[in-house]
Amino acid sequence: MEHPLLYEINSRCWLRSLSDRLGRVVTLADVPDSEFAQWQRLGFTHIWLMGVWKTGERARQMAIDEPNLRSAYDWMIPGWTAKDVGGSPYSIADYSVPQAMGGDSGLMQFRKRLNALGIKLILDFVPNHMGFDHPWVAHRPELFVQSATETDGTFAQSTSTGIKWIANAKDPYFPPWSDVAQLDYRRAGTREAMKSLLLSVAGRCDGVRCDMAMLLLNDVIARTWSHMPAKIDAPAGEFWPGAIAAVKRISPTFLFMAEVYWGLESQLQSLGFDYTYDKSLYDDLVWRNHAWAQQRLLESPPEYMARSVHFIENHDEHRVAEKLAPDENVAAAAAILTLPGMRFLHEGQLTGAKIKIPVQLSRRPDEPVQADVQAGYEKLLEALSKTSAGKGRGIVLTPRAAWPGNPTGQNFIVVQWQTDAPGFDIVAINLAPHPSQCYVSPDVAGLSGHDWKMRDLLTGEEHPRTGGLLAQDGLYLDLSAHRVCVFQCKPTA
Repeated sequence: MEHPLLYEINSRCWLRSLSDRLGRVVTLADVPDSEFAQWQRLGFTHIWLMGVWKTGERARQMAIDEPNLRSAYDWMIPGWTAKDVGGSPYSIADYSVPQAMGGDSGLMQFRKRLNALGIKLILDFVPNHMGFDHPWVAHRPELFVQSATETDGTFAQSTSTGIKWIANAKDPYFPPWSDVAQLDYRRAGTREAMKSLLLSVAGRCDGVRCDMAMLLLNDVIARTWSHMPAKIDAPAGEFWPGAIAAVKRISPTFLFMAEVYWGLESQLQSLGFDYTYDKSLYDDLVWRNHAWAQQRLLESPPEYMARSVHFIENHDEHRVAEKLAPDENVAAAAAILTLPGMRFLHEGQLTGAKIKIPVQLSRRPDEPVQADVQAGYEKLLEALSKTSAGKGRGIVLTPRAAWPGNPTGQNFIVVQWQTDAPGFDIVAINLAPHPSQCYVSPDVAGLSGHDWKMRDLLTGEEHPRTGGLLAQDGLYLDLSAHRVCVFQCKPTA
């Protein structure tokens, strides 16, 4: 089994940066070969083009006028102009690609080039809402949550049957999003329309990242929208199983990734999602809860972990380089890159970018490359490419105290990978800002029947080990602060 390595790209900003650098307009139809070569060299199996769909002028103008956003733009890009603002890519006016980005034909050419290299294309599917500019808002208002009268969290929409008060979409724990309209999954017509739309999107890519996927659960909908009742005519079951099955009947290998929170990850997996966000691990790593991170991984069922999306940065979160020093940044990255499941990196993460860019911008500020961060990621990815990491059988090993009263074993994440016996690989990470020690026992058949040469691919150091002692006492680790070791273990005879 190969575990995906995903790379998220802010499509608008990326194409703008390429255009500025090359002195010509770059679209999805004519991305330089060097970009594809770089993704292939780094081992990415999937590219997520975030934000390729059309955003309408109404939503774009809201993004230009909003005071807090304007302050952010002023700080990031002094002298910015309206052409630097594209509007939120999650306020979708149409599931088609703007001509300025290459249009639908440009997307098709881009996907063809990716697939020729064995890389799959992931696109956004935003199931919970539509942008104000989407034709359905005016012409099919019955698909949206409505109020009989004007109330907080609604907007007036002129339709063929008069003014309708349509609800702004929302997460139940936060104020409404002001530039989007809430789809009503209590209605059969809404479900059918969105399933058809999903099938259309699926014909243009190899997988989708489903925005806020848990908002479609029946109990979440009932709790969030009880104050705006509707005539319920949809089937009693959940939306996702039937929609996912419809796509997989046509494309069995199509990948579904859910953005999901609130402890609902297992439920979304049970409904058919291939992978679900692992926000809990993100929080533990970024907030330096090392013992909790280790405990969570050791207690997670293997099948759950293998269907989780491991990350320390994405477009919704602050840049990890802003939160963690270079060496601990790379150590945390080593943890998420060596776990079973989907491994997820974000554009700018590999060069130590620190500025979190509002998704409404279509231009980003120039940032200097942090050479130590870039070198750390490059070296780590190169080393991992020479191992079984992400391929075959991966398990998280349990660290044991190096001696009584030494708690530093709680700072380790140790993952073993094996494809072809008898050799195996072990990645050991000390997340702490101080030296830590532990023992771990490899889970390898016939361990005592060989003597072993353990080579750290990051340093070139070689460590001979006797199979009998490894089987009896385990592997002793004494690692300095934020140290990562990538051990390739081969029998000496």
